[in-house]
Amino acid sequence: MDPQMNTVLSGLSQTEQERIVRDGFAAKVRRFGKRIPFVRDAAAAYYAMLDPNVPVLTRAALVAPLAYLVMPVDAVPDFIAGLGFTDDLVVILAALRSFGNRLDEGHYEKADEMLG
Repeated sequence: MDPQMNTVLSGLSQTEQERIVRDGFAAKVRRFGKRIPFVRDAAAAYYAMLDPNVPVLTRAALVAPLAYLVMPVDAVPDFIAGLGFTDDLVVILAALRSFGNRLDEGHYEKADEMLG
């Protein structure tokens, strides 16, 4: 796990991280979606995290990167134009590299619906 993500999420249980994602993901996408170049992949990962047909270990592994994306405090503040989501990108890409094969067309279709 990225050391910065570990610091930001330290002390939060898996359940707390999942609550953060469930409560904040859609709002984050509405607020910053057009500025997040990897938003479609992140949204597909979000729907995979919610999908009971995805293996439990994969769903659990997607929670921390998504929580890091949603949390307002991270290594590079999200409001910094051009740089704000670079740290989030690294974290999400690492998760997708490891678990992206578990995201299916249905997850991407739901992501496209969310993104309008």
